[in-house]
Amino acid sequence: MSLRLGTFNIENLMTRFDFSGWRNQLRQDRVLRLYDVQDKAVYQQLEQARLIAETDDTRQLSALAIAQADADILCLQEVDNMPALQAFEYGYLYRMVGNGYRQKYLVEGNDSRGIDVAVLMREETRTGEQIEVIDVRSHAMLTYQDLGLFNAELALTSKSHDKVFKRDCLEVELKVGGKPLSLYVVHFKSMSNSREGTDGRTGTMAIRTAEARAVRHIIERRFGKEQTGTRNFAICGDMNDYQEKVQVIGTQREGYRFEPRQEDVSALDVFSGDGFAVNPMQRRDGMDRWTLYHARGPEEQHLCQLDYIWLSPALAEYNPDSVPEIIRGGQPYRTVFPPGQEVERFPRIGWDRPKASDHCPVVMTLELQ
Repeated sequence: MSLRLGTFNIENLMTRFDFSGWRNQLRQDRVLRLYDVQDKAVYQQLEQARLIAETDDTRQLSALAIAQADADILCLQEVDNMPALQAFEYGYLYRMVGNGYRQKYLVEGNDSRGIDVAVLMREETRTGEQIEVIDVRSHAMLTYQDLGLFNAELALTSKSHDKVFKRDCLEVELKVGGKPLSLYVVHFKSMSNSREGTDGRTGTMAIRTAEARAVRHIIERRFGKEQTGTRNFAICGDMNDYQEKVQVIGTQREGYRFEPRQEDVSALDVFSGDGFAVNPMQRRDGMDRWTLYHARGPEEQHLCQLDYIWLSPALAEYNPDSVPEIIRGGQPYRTVFPPGQEVERFPRIGWDRPKASDHCPVVMTLELQ
């Protein structure tokens, strides 16, 4: 029996229009800045037309990326709501993969923009094993105070009664072919909106660290601290942090060089520091683990892994040769690939957009014991 488990930040799968750019130019799309629009109603019509035209290409590409991943269970981030997920699955994904993802789960979380985590599942795996949902639990209401996580570092930006998860930790208890599997789907705090005087990653590190500790607390409370290592669980999602990166140095004209660098500290050390969970991406070459390209001009470019499938020690040990796949065909052409990693892009991919997402789907095949 084999199961394909995947995760994908699908990037703003929304059902709403955002007209805040009318008053705030920082939120206005760059193409509308080319035009002198003096009337609010006209601006709203133009923004609607722009977004609808762009979205059709984007969601075709998102569906192509998901189809290539071919996961039996797919954890998603940045989904607006269940109607958005249903419309995408029926109107786009169904055309790519057929009648596959009938089971859908989403619980409204804490994100101020309304983007949530979700799970898509087939009724059976590709090998014919039944995927049975036993329970679905949200942990969005947990606070720092509830879990005893509040500390001086958090006090710089937060209060003790604030909710731990900036979106949610969606817990899904499954049986696959009669064998248990617990999923924890997350989307940690972004590396932005940090306090003054700190870079985005450092200034928000305490929040992500608390989120990681909370996930660990939930799992240990579920199974017992002494038993977690022997159980089947996976922590999936966009964790907005990394333990290493590949620095991209240079320009297209001058050429690039790539330098791998280790980070001194990461929120994800909570999982890996004492072997609580295993990052199977470490089974890939150190230059080839990235799921996102970050750039703010030629002086700040790097490739890093933000998207994870963390495995319990038991699952990792039972699947020693399983290596995660990274679907990069939906990346825009501005993404700088190290030598030998180039892939054929999906049709209609643009320099910056349209694209499947700024993130790459990650998928791996697992055997359950």
